[in-house]
Amino acid sequence: MSNTSTTVSSSNSPDAYPPIEPYDTGMLEVSPLHTLYYEQSGNKDGNPVVFLHGGPGGGTDPKDRCFFNPQKYRIVLFDQRGSGKSTPSACIEENTTWDLVRDTEKIREHLGIEKWHVFGGSWGSTLSLTYAQSHPDRVKSLVLRGIFTLRESELRFFYQEGASFIFPDAWEDYLEPIPETERGDLILAYHAQLNCADDETRGNAARAWSRWEMATSKLFVDPAHLAKAEKDDWATAFAKIENHYFINKGFMREGQLLEKQEIDKIRHIPCVVVQGRYDVVCPIKTAWDLKTAWPEIELHVVPDAGHSAREVGTSKLLIKATDRFADLK
Repeated sequence: MSNTSTTVSSSNSPDAYPPIEPYDTGMLEVSPLHTLYYEQSGNKDGNPVVFLHGGPGGGTDPKDRCFFNPQKYRIVLFDQRGSGKSTPSACIEENTTWDLVRDTEKIREHLGIEKWHVFGGSWGSTLSLTYAQSHPDRVKSLVLRGIFTLRESELRFFYQEGASFIFPDAWEDYLEPIPETERGDLILAYHAQLNCADDETRGNAARAWSRWEMATSKLFVDPAHLAKAEKDDWATAFAKIENHYFINKGFMREGQLLEKQEIDKIRHIPCVVVQGRYDVVCPIKTAWDLKTAWPEIELHVVPDAGHSAREVGTSKLLIKATDRFADLK
């Protein structure tokens, strides 16, 4: 296939731009229940870009600003419903993919942006594709990482059987809260525990669910990633919202994002995909399926990376892509 690379670029792009602080922060009420945290950093008059975080439920991080040249980009980050600094925390009511698409539009309109670049990885790639297919006239480019389309096969691989063959040690910890009689459908079993009335049961389940993803996200296990899963507030939002979306199949048709009529809506948009060869959270098969459905995309496979955006080869290629689109109006 054309436009496919399996080597890490030797360009002069940095691994990350230096840390910066926002010049603007705010809270935007998007429904009677939900209020979203948003921020802007970089150049007030720069090329607008929106960062769509993962999870769902992961929230943003100050390091997310560092994928973009702050002299050229007006960088917009926001925490999706129930995530990060948005309120109410860990709330799954009125929290669907389509709510998040509408919220993204509300943020754009609130900030007076006509069109922007869209950047997203993992669940952020799902939301980026969904948003672009819903509002193709508002998207200048797509930079995506760790493609995830919420198909049943993808969910089963990571949460039922597949990644378990590669990380059997971490898998034991993931299984531990679930009685053996309930392990035939682990997403369903976790749903019951994450939404039960007992605080201890909910907390144990949230930490175990979150540890599983943190333990498998990098080619080399990162203790800092594992420590994040022990933070109760973060783990609760992350696990509860992720599970809510997954048990509801992303609130979309099976394989919807790859359907020809959906891809045709965005075929004209420049798109770069960066995918870790050894990503077990969002395996390369999904990125390959996207490439098959949309041959015009530029797919880069990083030979020594897993799922995380902050593995060096992945980060370098993501920044190379944002550098390239920085002057695209």
